[in-house]
Amino acid sequence: MVRRGFRRLLEDEPDITVLGEAGDGEEAVKLARELKPQVIVMDSAMPKLNGLDATRQILHQQPETSVLMLSMHSENTWVRQAIAAGARGYILKNAVNLELGTAIRRVASGQTIFDPHVEPHSALKGERNGGLTPRELEILQLIVDGKSNKEIAAQLDLSTNTVAVHRANIMNALGIHKTAELVVYAIRSGLVNVP
Repeated sequence: MVRRGFRRLLEDEPDITVLGEAGDGEEAVKLARELKPQVIVMDSAMPKLNGLDATRQILHQQPETSVLMLSMHSENTWVRQAIAAGARGYILKNAVNLELGTAIRRVASGQTIFDPHVEPHSALKGERNGGLTPRELEILQLIVDGKSNKEIAAQLDLSTNTVAVHRANIMNALGIHKTAELVVYAIRSGLVNVP
């Protein structure tokens, strides 16, 4: 779902289909429920229900949807709130070269993306700019589900050693050193689905 002004940016993208657009947050929640889009481009400043609250409601109902937040605010507080609401990306509306199509593709593939003019680093405890890889996110989900390295290896047809390396890479990327902290962070940041 895209506000009118951004629809034109996406019309030339052959692999992106705009399913709908909402004029306010309540309509965004309703359309998300009806259309079940893979990615929602959410304006942080929407009437009736702001983008953060709309994001929370949508992801509560449809955790498989990814939200890319568009905002005029580059302050860290806004970025942190968007991450806490579950957004996978945060880009500024006034960016001169707004690479909306690229951002949507990256969020759709499971990556996180942040505008270079915002400072997500303190909010993300040193997470790499590109975010975790799809494989790392898959393994993170299984860690949160309580699976051991051996169980994850069997499920994904990997060696236990490969899983251990992925686990170490995830922890290094997020700057976290204990599994319990990793689980809490992953859930709070919306990096995983909670049953």
